[in-house]
Parts: sequence; C-alpha cells; structure tokens
Amino acid sequence: MTTATKPLTKDNLSEHFKPKTTGNIPRGLTFTAVLIVSAILAVILGNIIWGGYATISYDFLSSPPENGMEGGGIFPAIFGTVALVILMSIAVVPIGVMTAIYLHEYTSPLSKTTRLIRVAINNLAGVPSIVFGLFGLGFFIGFIGGGLDAIFYDSARPIWGQPAIIWASLTLSLLTLPVVIVSTEEALRTIPEDIKNASYALGATKLQTIRKIIIPQALPGILTGAILAVNRGAGEVAPIMFTGAAYYLPYLPTKLNDQFMEMGYHIYVMATQSPDIEKTKPILYGTVLVLLILTFLLNFIAIYMRSKLRRRKVSS
Repeated sequence: MTTATKPLTKDNLSEHFKPKTTGNIPRGLTFTAVLIVSAILAVILGNIIWGGYATISYDFLSSPPENGMEGGGIFPAIFGTVALVILMSIAVVPIGVMTAIYLHEYTSPLSKTTRLIRVAINNLAGVPSIVFGLFGLGFFIGFIGGGLDAIFYDSARPIWGQPAIIWASLTLSLLTLPVVIVSTEEALRTIPEDIKNASYALGATKLQTIRKIIIPQALPGILTGAILAVNRGAGEVAPIMFTGAAYYLPYLPTKLNDQFMEMGYHIYVMATQSPDIEKTKPILYGTVLVLLILTFLLNFIAIYMRSKLRRRKVSS
C-alpha cells in the first residue's frame, strides 16, 4: 500500500527540501576564512602605513630623487605613473569598448569569427606580463619605432626606436584589453532588448542606437572595466621594464618618446638594487604607501563617476 504524497507548493517547500545540517560548521569555516584574509590584509596595510607615514611630506612628494635615489623625493615617479595610466586608458578603453560592441551587436555568437576572437581574448588574458614586455620591445620599439626612424629621420640616434612612455602605455593597453572587453560585454548583456527594439521602431539606425542608447546605458560597466584596467596597469612592472621605465631620471617626460620613472619600477629598484637597503627602506615604504593612495584615489574618482552615472540613469 502506497501513501499519497502532498503536491509541491510554496507552502510546503521547506518540508520537501530540508537542510541536512544546521549550517553552523560551513558558516564557521567561511567566517574563519574571512577573518584570516582580513587579518592578512590588515597586517600588510599596517606594516606599510607604519613604515611609510613618517617619510611622507611635501618635499618628498614634490621633489626629484637625489644621491642615486638615497634621498630626495618621488615626484617624477608620481608624474610618470599618472601619465602612464592616463595614456594607457586613452588607448585601451575605446578599442576595448568597440571590440565588445562588435562581438555583442554585430556578430553571431555561433560564427567562426566570433569564436576565434573570443579564443584570442582568452589567450591574451592568460599571457604572462613579462611576455607583453618582450612583445612591446620587439613590435612597438623595434618594428614601429625603428620603422618611423628609418622613414622620417636620418639621425644616428634613435628618436622613436627607443624605450618611451608611449610604447609602455601601448604595451599596458594590450595587457589590460581583455579586462575592458569582458566588463563591457557584461554591461551590454544587462541592457533590455525592449529598449533597443523601441529605438529601431522609432526609425533609429544601428549606429544611432549604439551612440544614443547602448553606450549611455552601458557606461557604468565601461567605467568598471576602466577601474580594473587602472588597478592592473598601475602595479605592473615587467612590461614597462623593457619599454620605457628608467632607473633614475630626475626630470619629467615632456614628449611621447621620452623615458619616465614609474612608482612600481621605482619600488622594485630600491628593493633589489639599492647599495644600502636599510638607508632606502623609509623611502621604499613611503613610495609603496603613496602608490596605494594614488591607486585608491584613481579608483575613487572612477567609482564616483560610475555611481553618479547610475543615479542619473535611475532618475531618468
């Protein structure tokens, strides 16, 4: 004799699907993992702040390095880092956004071209950063820069075929390109099809719909990709070692083909090649702290712009 079972409804859902445990053990393990990660982060930040806050002053932030970087300040490195990030963003954001729009709006997800592009993007995201540096050295400096010198200049001294801030920023733009593409595509997927169909129904063309509807709707997600690109680009050292960063340069880059100082590379040099590490340790900690503050500041500006756009989008 079989007993009749109750039909599955919202009221008796909890009777059919009961948790096997109370959840205290998984919750405790998860909370412990969060505490461990938070403690590690607090120790790292506390160590940096404790070792670097006394070094930071107006002279440290506004003066060039002196005595082979054993004294003075880090203003050329700050300026070079900001200029590098800005040039990288100018190069990577338009290309990344246009690539994402092409993949999402103009191609079929089942086409061979789309699959090939996605495979290339995934492979690009997995390439080690030092490989990008070697690629920038060979392609941007050797091929493009050397070609420009051979065509337009007769000087024995290289003009464009040398490490420069423009080649370093273009190399970092290739490094961060997958981040911008993926973030933009995720933003494009959140746009309702009804909005685009309404635009087409009113007589707008594909290009007009992209300019007036799709890009403004996806702008917060595009800024998210730009934030992630800035985070990664500002901390990379290996690509710029080959393409433009200088060991010691107490003046600011004024042209695109000038070399520059960068804070990540500055930290690497002081930590590994200083003749007196103990003497340069306060400058090292101060530079790390300034780099963190600068990265947080750039992120805060981008996050503020993104939240402002989202509020405007909700209010409209």
